[in-house]
Amino acid sequence: MNSLYHVRNYVKIKQSDIFVFEYQRKLNYTEKYIYKLDYTKIMSMYPVRRRTGAAISNYKSMIKNKINISDNETGAFSNGMYNTIKETAKQFAFEPKIENEENFHRTSKYILVGMGGSHLAADLLKMIKPEIDIIIHRDYGLPTISASDLKERLIILNSYSGNTEEVLDAYDEARRIGLQRAVISIGGKLLEMAKKDKIVYIKMPDFGIQPRSALPLNLKGLLKLIGEETTLKEVGELQNTFHPEDFEGEGKMLAEKLRGYIPIIYASAKNEPLAYNWKIKFNETGKIPAFYNVFSELNHNEMIGFSAGGKSASGGDVYSEVRNLSEKFYFLFLHDSEDHPQIQKRMAITAKLYEDRVLPTYKIELSGNAILHKIFNLLTLADFTAYFTAEGYGLESEQVPMVEEFKGLIQK
Repeated sequence: MNSLYHVRNYVKIKQSDIFVFEYQRKLNYTEKYIYKLDYTKIMSMYPVRRRTGAAISNYKSMIKNKINISDNETGAFSNGMYNTIKETAKQFAFEPKIENEENFHRTSKYILVGMGGSHLAADLLKMIKPEIDIIIHRDYGLPTISASDLKERLIILNSYSGNTEEVLDAYDEARRIGLQRAVISIGGKLLEMAKKDKIVYIKMPDFGIQPRSALPLNLKGLLKLIGEETTLKEVGELQNTFHPEDFEGEGKMLAEKLRGYIPIIYASAKNEPLAYNWKIKFNETGKIPAFYNVFSELNHNEMIGFSAGGKSASGGDVYSEVRNLSEKFYFLFLHDSEDHPQIQKRMAITAKLYEDRVLPTYKIELSGNAILHKIFNLLTLADFTAYFTAEGYGLESEQVPMVEEFKGLIQK
């Protein structure tokens, strides 16, 4: 029907209801994305100089020329994020292969360098296998540790695109010092350097998805590199036992509850990576502010900031204009039956104190018989909730145009 570049999915909408948004990334190719024609989206996603009716008409004309369909013909484009979530289980079929393995000297100590979605797998690894000695570095360069410790560790450079500035900087630093390196990526400069330097690398398949959505691919690549074959096999089995569609209904319901609010996600310290994942999914997919904290630390500070609006046994809580600052927040409690009993008690008491102050709360149970199911069940619920949050506000859920704008500015 059409030859419009990397359009992956289709849905029946009129030709007159779409326009193309194009920008040049630093990956030596141009990506073209399709959105429903909506002035709010145009205002938020397109440069000021192109926000004109003429520009919109030009894009509609360009689409017609590119795909050669009439205004009345159907069969255009669907939301990529929705399908990405529904098809998550397919990623578990990925069989990572270590390239240049003859140059690989195994160790039991690691540093994972990654930004954004590219360090999430390591966060989860620390939950799944807490005994593994891995430092997660989210910055330029390398962690400030002793030279002797640094030399004992495999430096794993993880960048989904292969062009993450901080990761490339860390690669250069590790090469300068002469440290053992390994790369996980779909391509870009990082993979080019790994091939040139003949170091170990794992190439992930490019499904055309965002880094935050490629968590199964990243996790399997990481497990393969560190030699965790048993866990790697268990993760692979999720392709048959994990059912993302089971969480769509609750995600839609929760998004409706959260409409007009800013989510704050609370979890145990053990489950901090899950709370962090919820936060970034709200930020990147839902396009809304979101924050998180962990027990029991928040009982020693943060909760006091929400005390206006009630009276405690010791007095001091009063109605005041400060309460207005709290009214936009909605508190999500990630409850895990395997958390320390006192943590579970703290969650219940904190939720009661907040509800007494007319602050909305919602309890989310970690479901599943094994830790891998618990993790991916909960994160899929987060995906659907964030997706329907964006839908509720009429926002595009997949792309991150502000990140791309930022990259363009910082590279000048």
